[in-house]
Amino acid sequence: MDSQETQHQETTNKKYEGIEEALDVDTEIVVQDGVAKPVKATPIKPAAHSEQIVKDYEYTRGNLYSLIEKGQEAVDGILELSQQTDSPRAFEVAGNLIKNVADATDKLNDLQKKMQELEEGPQGKAAQNVTNNTMFVGSTAELAKFLKQQKQNDK
Repeated sequence: MDSQETQHQETTNKKYEGIEEALDVDTEIVVQDGVAKPVKATPIKPAAHSEQIVKDYEYTRGNLYSLIEKGQEAVDGILELSQQTDSPRAFEVAGNLIKNVADATDKLNDLQKKMQELEEGPQGKAAQNVTNNTMFVGSTAELAKFLKQQKQNDK
């Protein structure tokens, strides 16, 4: 019986290994009353995750800066070429290139906003999204009377 339980536990552990790796957590499988139950998962290395985010941010930011600079140079070149040739196709390409450079700058701004949100954490966002719902319980006549009193008090 013990060998069967051990084999069952090993099979169950193998099922969760891929999930653990994908979610970057460690879990333990505890057998209680012959049933395998996972124990609460705990995150692994939150500091390393934060370092990865900063590294990815800096890498992406550098790439966007590079793309914007190269795009500006390309825009200057294509505008000069389109003015010399007066070709409608050259002007079309210049317009598309300008749009692409503008999109890259928008992505840079979005990246900056997302990084700020990550640095603020859930506390900063939760404090901004406070919604107070007030509910009146009573009849419509009572509500009308209450509103009339409020209106008189405001005068």
